[in-house]
Amino acid sequence: MVLNIPGLVAVIIFYVVILVIGLWAARRTKGETNSENVMLAGRNIGTFVGVFTMTATWVGGGFINGTAETVFKDGLLNCQAPLGYSLSLFIGGVFFASKMREHGYVTMLDPFTRKYGERMGGLIYIPALLGEVFWSGAILAALGSTLRVIIGLSHEVSIISSACIAVFYTLFGGLYSVAYTDVVQLICIFVGLWLCIPFAMTSEFVENISVNSTSAWIKEVESVNTGVYTDSFLLLIFGGIPWQVYFQRVLSARTARASRYLSFLGSLGCLIMSVPSVLIGAIAVNTDWNSTAYVTKDNFNASDIPNRASDILPLVLQYLTPEWVSFFGLGAVSAAVMSSADSSILSASCMFARNIYKMIFRQKASEKEIIWVMRIAIFGVGALATEMAINVDSVYTLWYLSSDLVYVVLFPQLVCVIYLRNSNTYGSLLGYIVGMFFRIAGGELSLGIGTLIKYPYYSEEQGQMFPFKTLCMMMSMVTIIAFSFLTDILFKKGIIHHRFDVFKCGLSQSSFDEKVHNNNLTLDHATLTVSDAGFTPPIEEVKITRDV
Repeated sequence: MVLNIPGLVAVIIFYVVILVIGLWAARRTKGETNSENVMLAGRNIGTFVGVFTMTATWVGGGFINGTAETVFKDGLLNCQAPLGYSLSLFIGGVFFASKMREHGYVTMLDPFTRKYGERMGGLIYIPALLGEVFWSGAILAALGSTLRVIIGLSHEVSIISSACIAVFYTLFGGLYSVAYTDVVQLICIFVGLWLCIPFAMTSEFVENISVNSTSAWIKEVESVNTGVYTDSFLLLIFGGIPWQVYFQRVLSARTARASRYLSFLGSLGCLIMSVPSVLIGAIAVNTDWNSTAYVTKDNFNASDIPNRASDILPLVLQYLTPEWVSFFGLGAVSAAVMSSADSSILSASCMFARNIYKMIFRQKASEKEIIWVMRIAIFGVGALATEMAINVDSVYTLWYLSSDLVYVVLFPQLVCVIYLRNSNTYGSLLGYIVGMFFRIAGGELSLGIGTLIKYPYYSEEQGQMFPFKTLCMMMSMVTIIAFSFLTDILFKKGIIHHRFDVFKCGLSQSSFDEKVHNNNLTLDHATLTVSDAGFTPPIEEVKITRDV
């Protein structure tokens, strides 16, 4: 395909603007020696910027491309992501945002490392890291296909250039750069896509989507797929909560109340931002592709369109809108990708620097050292996501599986660490293993993972038809609750001697909290260490400050 020079110039201008804004925002962290301020923008994100960056948590290249693809291929009723992610942010705001913010956590892993210990926190980091990296890789791959379709830029060049720019400004500015560029990027997505809609909808090759054709793009949910449909919807809702990219915004809010409002407004933003993609999918369904330049000029076969469903948004921009309009749409897609890629790269890097490097390997690391480790991790995670976007054909499938693990493994862990006072490392570890095993045992044909356990209604042709992911999640949660309760009783009553308590959980968390309260002490990030309070803390060392 011939390189489209005007399109290339438009993309370069857009990237330069984003880079300048990112570097401008980075000035606020110049000379900053507190790693927490870099990771969370000094916990000073206001409402305006906060709403934009919270919405950008999910509104990325995968979101807008995937929504248009699903509406085109399966119909609106089978497009679950917009409503699912919207409900995810809403429920996160109701049940988790204020609790996490009130405790002053820095990352999503902090409650796990405080309560279960650093090594258990390291285990929980694995599915969290995989989710962030695969998500970044998937959306970078989406951008590569878009630039290839519209301006003829090679897949590799488009991915590498986009990743380099996102990594560069994130490297120096932390959450400040990510948040401020999110504002511009979200505006570009909204304006760019809505500008394309009237031109595409009024194209001579498109039928009226509201007259006698509604059923063609809305469709129905087949009764045989009810179990899978329910499973996927619950995965989007509850599996969308335990992500560092979400909690980083929550924890950067000025107050606990503000963190809830940001979640609620971000939930509304997800629904609003999905409308253009839904309309583009509907337009594609009602297009006579045989009459477009796709066939008459570029000599493609219209029968191939269903097989190119993942490219349907750039195809609509390319063949149903004027060239200058398609460039604005291209800017919207580029903005969407970068708004999610930079967030995920920063999130994974913050967890590594704080919860892995500092808490496991270098407990005495200075703040400046942590900041540099975070920057090195930003580069490493960005390079890994870029490599996967270029070379892994099934990057979307990998992200899908990692999302499964976030839902099955991390969601029950998060619920228990926040709401179950007596949960301990034993229950957490066994619940982790149970959830991981039964999910993988359910198989994943797209990755070559065979089916070890055939759940009810299993079909040789279609695979698992039972909502087994939700079942695995519930099994994991019940295991955490039951085994935590059992081990707590066994150690507290002396049935098992405390010398066999390898995780030092002999004193339940509730008892620990009670004794801390009776001693008029408050858990916090401070300088004193519990050493002679007359009991064994559930973690190796607890930093406290006296409440005066």
